[in-house]
Amino acid sequence: MAPEESEGDVSAPEKGEDWNKWLIEETERFEAEKRQLETDVSRMKRENAHLKGELARLRAPPQVIGTVTDVLEDGRVSIKSSSGPDFVVHISEGIDKENLDVGERVALHRQTLAVLETLPSTKDPLVMGAEVESKPTETYKDIGGLTNELDELRSTIELPMLYPERFTNVGIEPPKGVLLVGQPGTGKTLMAKAVANATNATFIRLIGSELVQKYIGEGARLVRELFQLAQEKAPSIIFIDELDAVGAKRMDVGTTGDREVQRTLMQLLGELDGFTPRGNVSIMAASNRPDILDEALLRPGRFDRIIKIPLPEEEARLKIIKIHASNMSIQRGVNYKKLSEDTEGFSGADLRALCVEAGMNAIHDKRPKVNSKDFSNALEKVLNRLNDAEISEPEGGLYY
Repeated sequence: MAPEESEGDVSAPEKGEDWNKWLIEETERFEAEKRQLETDVSRMKRENAHLKGELARLRAPPQVIGTVTDVLEDGRVSIKSSSGPDFVVHISEGIDKENLDVGERVALHRQTLAVLETLPSTKDPLVMGAEVESKPTETYKDIGGLTNELDELRSTIELPMLYPERFTNVGIEPPKGVLLVGQPGTGKTLMAKAVANATNATFIRLIGSELVQKYIGEGARLVRELFQLAQEKAPSIIFIDELDAVGAKRMDVGTTGDREVQRTLMQLLGELDGFTPRGNVSIMAASNRPDILDEALLRPGRFDRIIKIPLPEEEARLKIIKIHASNMSIQRGVNYKKLSEDTEGFSGADLRALCVEAGMNAIHDKRPKVNSKDFSNALEKVLNRLNDAEISEPEGGLYY
């Protein structure tokens, strides 16, 4: 009797050679189905184990957050829990005890308070984003003029980082900070980037207005975390642009917002006072309104060097124009010296705008190279813009 036909099977042939061939094919098919089912069972077991682990994790009691205050010689640590008091507790085997540092955030067992795991940093994203990941490409060659100012800046910032032993031998602490003051566009930020490039230091840049926060205590916390990040990334340079946004003179009266800015300023003053690592971390700041800065910021011990960045003179203007024109396609006959004479009162940013405008004129006329006429038209356009700015400037000027 022929075997019973299963659902979907092709009818079995009569006994004989075809019969044996059919049996072999059916056997192979069933074995393939068996292997597929075994694979499915194995996958479902893994999913089941994962779901059980996830369920157990969700049912686990909440952990307590603590901060390591001391690492003891016997392998235990002193921690300050979020509930308040300090405890001496053990560390679980899964944690690298050698890399557990003071100040690190950890998760603690709710009952025994044993350290279960380390937690990531709580630094504000604004602070973490202030670190410039890629090294600044600007060098001292990109700065026209400012020879004396650059020498003073390099001796204050670069020298302690590259040759700290010189200060040790003499027995003095290097200057703590440098404040660059000058009109907008004179090259303050460019100088900071060039120094960071020369020292291979971590460059941390923040604008003063970013430290002004809405809620009480937030600005002071940002300042504290900013300096902590600089110490962790040492050697590093902190550059605070537009310092006057947070460093203005303190008033006896003011709004709640003014008082919060003053709290942030006081935190900054405290960090500058306690900021004493030799040559590892330097702080730079820039402002175009030094006349409104708080006197406490300007005293020696905080910003030891105040470097005034003037508008470029004729020789410096010639160097700046050549620097910006070096990457441009320019026809022969352009008189750079005449341009430097005609741009008296221009800042470095104005001279860059002059070169950009000349290039735009050539692009507008569909020419591959810039000629003297392009620079003449660009000079007229930039001069008109500067004259319009002077007319709208309030009496007394914007700057010191």
